[in-house]
Amino acid sequence: MKKLLEITKGNRLLYILAILATGVATFISMLEPLVIKITIDSIIGNKPINEAAVIVNFVESLGGRTVLAKNLWVCAICLVALTSLRGVFLYIQGKLSAEATESMAKNIRVKLYNHIQRLPYKYHVNAESGDLIQRCTSDVDTIRRFFANQMVQIGKCIFMVVFAFVMMLSMNVKMTFISIITVPIVFVFSYVFFYKVKSTFQIADEQEGALTSVIEQNLTGVRVVKAFGREEFEIEKFEKENKKFRDLNYNVAKLMSTFWASSDFLCTFQIGLSLVFGIYFTVHGQITLGMLVAFNTYVGRLIWPIRQLGRILSDMGKMTVSLKRVNAIFAEEEEKEYGKVLEPEIKGKLSFENVSFEYEENMPVLEDISFNVNKGETVAIVGPTGSGKSSLIHLLLRLYDYKSGSIKVDGVELKDISREWIRSNVGIVLQEPFLYSRTIKDNIKMAKLDADDNEIVRATSMAAVHEVITSFEEGYDTIVGEKGVTLSGGQRQRVAIARTLIKNLPILIFDDSLSAVDAETDKIIRGELEKRSKGVTTFIISHRISTVMDADKIVVLNHGKIEAIGKHSELIKKDGVYKRIWQIQNSKEEEKEEKLA
Repeated sequence: MKKLLEITKGNRLLYILAILATGVATFISMLEPLVIKITIDSIIGNKPINEAAVIVNFVESLGGRTVLAKNLWVCAICLVALTSLRGVFLYIQGKLSAEATESMAKNIRVKLYNHIQRLPYKYHVNAESGDLIQRCTSDVDTIRRFFANQMVQIGKCIFMVVFAFVMMLSMNVKMTFISIITVPIVFVFSYVFFYKVKSTFQIADEQEGALTSVIEQNLTGVRVVKAFGREEFEIEKFEKENKKFRDLNYNVAKLMSTFWASSDFLCTFQIGLSLVFGIYFTVHGQITLGMLVAFNTYVGRLIWPIRQLGRILSDMGKMTVSLKRVNAIFAEEEEKEYGKVLEPEIKGKLSFENVSFEYEENMPVLEDISFNVNKGETVAIVGPTGSGKSSLIHLLLRLYDYKSGSIKVDGVELKDISREWIRSNVGIVLQEPFLYSRTIKDNIKMAKLDADDNEIVRATSMAAVHEVITSFEEGYDTIVGEKGVTLSGGQRQRVAIARTLIKNLPILIFDDSLSAVDAETDKIIRGELEKRSKGVTTFIISHRISTVMDADKIVVLNHGKIEAIGKHSELIKKDGVYKRIWQIQNSKEEEKEEKLA
């Protein structure tokens, strides 16, 4: 209930008004059988009207029993008027609940999306995109459907049971208790059903998340699937997960059908029992014919909400599962600032002092890293795969915080600088750049929304991609596919470089972002960067020695530790990782030249 109250915050008044409107509509519906009873017993028949004084006065205001007996159409008009009035309140209830529900669903989606944006990088690394998508769409929609269809129905059921029970009790106590014999059985049955459907639906809902993940991964990796001819394998994998999903949903359907069949039997049995005893009591003069008709109507209206309880509990079971899955995301802590949250002027001078870092306890990724970077220097980070190159950059961007040691940016401790501030002053180009399914111009302008055409051309020229873009039929208005799939790997990287270069940032990071371009283009881009990067601190991560050999400082990492620091001319004279990489790549280049010759 606490979670439900949190969700309905801001829309509670609308829900209360909708439930009140339902209460009025339900009360009016309870007057309809009363009109029929009075008409049969006292207008057509000759029984005295033994109802509340307000009803007796109303009959007298219409002319009394004698006048109404000659004008039965007046009774029909009363029924039509009551039904119409009930319809008005049902419309009000529907409008209010729909407005409240859609507003609530919108708020959940916005809150959920905002929360996901603020979750730490570590969460996104471990989370499955397909499952996240399913929680943000299907699970939110399950919650929405419950509040749209069943939330007000709970109020309606309560009103119906109370009003029907009171009306029946006022007419005949013995018939009332006969008419509710099976009610406790239905309640217990519904309670057991609620817990069974809840656990069954949770398994089915989680399988839907797994199925969504399979689809998302297949669509994302369509190039790999096509390249390796894995279509049949992916189809089989999807069919396997889809079969699991179907079987689990079939279990839910079987559970539902069992409940509906059993509850229908109990409800029909109750109506039949009430009818049999009602006829018996009518024949023996214990109740009137009008009372029998009214009782039969009230029993139907008493049984309906009890039968509806199954649907409410079923949807509530699904909703609680979905709510739990959505709340699991909300339970994740957002990225927090632990330092002083400073926003100092960043010029590009950095200092790493005995920095250590680990993703998991007692499994160090970086150990005792120490080196200095002056403003405007180009620093290359080289090392074998898994040596900690990208992890070092993650620390600089505060995607993770270092375990021990110190990183200072222009003399200020990195942990004391606002995450948002440091990231807004550092430009990064990744090995696998992400492009949106928009125009090339839109993708470049995402880094600087107010950039003009001259700035865009200047950035693309430095990234050696301007001529490529202008060769397209639509030029800069060419729409790239999702994740830039319609561009080659090198073109994507160069567009991403242009997107980073369009902002004049004090620190630039190129994380193996020239790996997909040829050596000649690599040289052109590096030459342009040297011209543009005067006074800009630049980090280059690369496995290609030709890319890093002109750097002011080369940091060689091996097994999370610094093996050597120096210039290219110094490092090739020392035995170690750098010299081995250079010898291997140099020998390959010589072989190519010999073959070409």
